[in-house]
Amino acid sequence: MRVFLILVAVLASVGAAQAQDVEPPMTMARMGEILLTIDPDARASQNAIEMTLAGIPVIVIADSAADRMRAMVPIRSAEGMTQGELLRVLQANFDSALDARYAVAQGRLWGVFIHPLSPLKKDQLLSALVQTINVARTYGQAYSGGAQVFGGGDSNGIYQELFEELRKKGQEL
Repeated sequence: MRVFLILVAVLASVGAAQAQDVEPPMTMARMGEILLTIDPDARASQNAIEMTLAGIPVIVIADSAADRMRAMVPIRSAEGMTQGELLRVLQANFDSALDARYAVAQGRLWGVFIHPLSPLKKDQLLSALVQTINVARTYGQAYSGGAQVFGGGDSNGIYQELFEELRKKGQEL
């Protein structure tokens, strides 16, 4: 859980100075290195990496020919979702899920983050992980991607710790 909270926190504090850092284009190999640094127990196969972060299973797939990546977190079976539940996830996609989205595929409800692969920055990848985990965790409650917290509460500091922890693990990348 601490790792997850650090991921979210760093996302909230990434400033303009970091945006100016020069990073090489993201490739499947570089993304794999970052993910394996975060979770050494991650399992890679062809174009997918399966890992567990903060107790949540995460699947990251990429296709260099299509220049796309997708981080996915299974949430629940889509079977039996009421019209009200479906409406609520669509509402969250509009305002509170941030860059992550709720999606239905293969009979499941997923938290997903989809982005072009080559322009993806390391911190954006970390953000993808945090947001998809958070939409899964907050399903049925806040329906939030959690990367931005407004107000004077404690959540921002907690999220910052998780993001920094994940960032330190991949510092040399």
